[in-house]
Amino acid sequence: MSERIELTMTNLLEGLAGEIRSPDGPGAFTKRYNETLIAEFRANGGALAGELAESQFLLLTTTGAKSGKQRTTPLAYVPIDDRMLLIASKGGAPTNPAWFSNLVAHPEVTVELGAETYLARAIVIEGVERDRLYAEVASRIPTFADYQRRTDRVIPIVELRRIEGD
Repeated sequence: MSERIELTMTNLLEGLAGEIRSPDGPGAFTKRYNETLIAEFRANGGALAGELAESQFLLLTTTGAKSGKQRTTPLAYVPIDDRMLLIASKGGAPTNPAWFSNLVAHPEVTVELGAETYLARAIVIEGVERDRLYAEVASRIPTFADYQRRTDRVIPIVELRRIEGD
């Protein structure tokens, strides 16, 4: 693993999001930040320390759309109406994040939530329902309203539904 990086809101909102929005896409900072977050998440049963302790994170493992390789990404999630939602904002970048392309190609994913790991089906929410949910997310977390203003694309919302029997 690379050198650990401090898991702060400043690094999350400025460093990570700024790099993700760059024309070159995510780079060394994003990789180190994600590696650090994944290691802390797994070592502490999903609990994060410091400024991120109150945040709701999960680890999403997808199958690469092109490579077929397993990719794990730490993501914030938003619970609404007993649904677990992911927002494919990529910090307001003009393109969707790679994890979104992966789950569109291969919607069966692995979710690590706290100390629990399970299989889920990723369902892209569209139309009026997507708009309603995005408005609710943006009212709770105004940063997501900023992300939508930064881009011409409609930022996707994905619901993770546990696969029964897992």
